Amino acid sequence: MERLDNINVERIRSTAALHRLTLESLFDELKIANSTLDKLNESQSGLTYSQLSKIANYLNRGVLFFMEPGDVDESEVKTARFRSLENQKPLLSRKLRIIIENVERYRDVYLTLREYINEEPMPFIPRQMPSDPESAADIARDWLGISLDNSFAATRVALEAAGALVIRSNGYHGRWQVPKDEDVLGFSLYFDVCPVIFVRKQEAESRQLFTLAHELGHLLLHRTHFIDGRKEFYAKSKHEAEANRFAGLFLVPDEALRQIVDKDKPSSVLAFADWLRPQTKLLGVSTETILRRLRDAERITNREYNDYRQWRSEQIQAQSEGGSRIYRHREPRHIFGDHFVSAVIQAFRESRISLVQASQYLDNLKAEDVRKLEAYYESR
Repeated sequence: MERLDNINVERIRSTAALHRLTLESLFDELKIANSTLDKLNESQSGLTYSQLSKIANYLNRGVLFFMEPGDVDESEVKTARFRSLENQKPLLSRKLRIIIENVERYRDVYLTLREYINEEPMPFIPRQMPSDPESAADIARDWLGISLDNSFAATRVALEAAGALVIRSNGYHGRWQVPKDEDVLGFSLYFDVCPVIFVRKQEAESRQLFTLAHELGHLLLHRTHFIDGRKEFYAKSKHEAEANRFAGLFLVPDEALRQIVDKDKPSSVLAFADWLRPQTKLLGVSTETILRRLRDAERITNREYNDYRQWRSEQIQAQSEGGSRIYRHREPRHIFGDHFVSAVIQAFRESRISLVQASQYLDNLKAEDVRKLEAYYESR
């Protein structure tokens, strides 16, 4: 099998180091022989195209990147936004680092697609957005047209229509799946035009909705980049507390809180979910989100709130194994949202991008599935 020459081994070494890997551990992980690594170090050759392609894919780079001369400029590999998230969570897994890189790339793709179909992006945040969570939540609900009858899907569509890009991980093995042992629930990348929110897929959509609202709070109130795991959602730091406060008010406005009858409150926290079921169903939120609002309004005690959280944490949660993929062609909608997917389909119809490009942008759909998705959008 033909071996490649002029491979830039230092580029491989430097890029692997960004993922906290040595050349030796990288080759071990990919099951490439040590003798091949020795030859690569000696003569900058010895890898087959298949082996270099495997390395490039693992490190989330193109093959040609490792055949270009010169050293790796870290500022080109790690954007300021990436470094900001990395500083907040230094122990990010390789898989999540790649997800962050891909989210930034997909934002660039989305903006290019919008140019192709003559849809100019617009500034995202209204000029008069206040800096306190209470006022910001009220204005944001009105600005986005959020009704009491709400859901993750409805809020996502509203944010996309306002100019944001919302990406949600999928539950299947692939480049958009967050590793099960990873703590991160979501992150936000601030831009004046087309900011991005990434939400980890969870069993309950109500939890995804809270993550979405929490990250929106960061964008509107703090106008910088944040990455949040479970502990951040309960942190007492100023920015996290403000984002939580915003999310609670945005998702459970005072109007909804007034519909809850205090005298019907059960004596046992085990019955709180039944007590608040009409509101959780209407608002699309979890019982805990409403309880937090009731606690802040001093309508339940802090002990009641904590007792419910403790009881809820002890319940065994059903884990989905992914389910049927009979509608594989629709999965990109769940990952990237309607606005992104429709931009891809329109650009493809207008011959601004090829079928191969459309496939790549749509999570590597097969050509036949791209056609199915095109037909789906035509029938809507």
